[in-house]
Amino acid sequence: MAFSMNIKPEAVEIIKKKIDPDHQVVLLALNDGSNKYSKLGGTCTIGANFQFVVLADKDPEYDIKIENNAGLDLYTAKPETGFLEENLVVNARNATLSLSDDSGVIDGGVTVSRFEGNQVTKKDMLEGKTC
Repeated sequence: MAFSMNIKPEAVEIIKKKIDPDHQVVLLALNDGSNKYSKLGGTCTIGANFQFVVLADKDPEYDIKIENNAGLDLYTAKPETGFLEENLVVNARNATLSLSDDSGVIDGGVTVSRFEGNQVTKKDMLEGKTC
């Protein structure tokens, strides 16, 4: 399935604040402890939490291009696609991002972070949210 995303103007502004000349690649990644970018963990978060991760270089594990109206170099990975339907939309309200698709709201609290090349440690996850 090919994915496309409509990113509303307010959401584009929030995401682009994390982009600079050295960090231009954007990932749509799960934020449930299942990957190297996630600081969250616990069974209650599986598939319910997403994040945008801004990288300096492409990650070969995130090789599914997401077409978007904001001109972002945006990718996701196969594990994430199991939780996504067609017609992805990112909206912003009170500086909080939400992700939805044809099935409804997927995540009402999507985060954006710049990844500096460090692996997320167990200590990071313990300091993050768990359930």
